[in-house]
This record gives sequence, structure tokens and C-alpha cells, in this order.
Amino acid sequence: MFDDVHNYYEKIVFERIRLKLGKKTTNRDYMEDIACTSLNHLPPRYIRFDVDMLFYLSPLERSEIEEKVDTAIENAIKIIKENKGRGKRN
Repeated sequence: MFDDVHNYYEKIVFERIRLKLGKKTTNRDYMEDIACTSLNHLPPRYIRFDVDMLFYLSPLERSEIEEKVDTAIENAIKIIKENKGRGKRN
């Protein structure tokens, strides 16, 4: 039950992280930390089917979402690097 319900941003964040860091790192923990931190800084948008969301978004809204995701990922990388320097794990 509820298998189709998910946060729309999850798939986008995971794809953008792979695009940005795919060849640079194979450290799964690091990539998952970035994903969690990024998602915690984005508003939740729960949906059942991605196609429904894509149908209702304008090209401008899609672009804005991608910008928000990229910014969240960049900020997450900075936060994780800062915490690692202090000996903390995110």
C-alpha cells in the first residue's frame, strides 16, 4: 500500500547528484549524505506518478525546480565538507 507515493524531488536530486559527481566519486555514503541534506533543504512535493507532475509544470517551473535542486546540492556539498573538517558526520 502507498508504494506509488513519493517525493517528486527525490528522483531529480538523485539524477543531478549522479550527473554532478558520478565520475568524481564512488563513495556511496558521501553521495547519500548529499542527497539527504539536499532533500532536507527542498520543499516536499509528494505525488503518485511523475508524469502527473510533468504534465502540470510549465517549462519555467521545471527550470526553477532544477535550479533549486542544483543550489540545494551545492549547499549540501559545502555543509558536508565543513562538517567533515570538524570531524562531524551529517
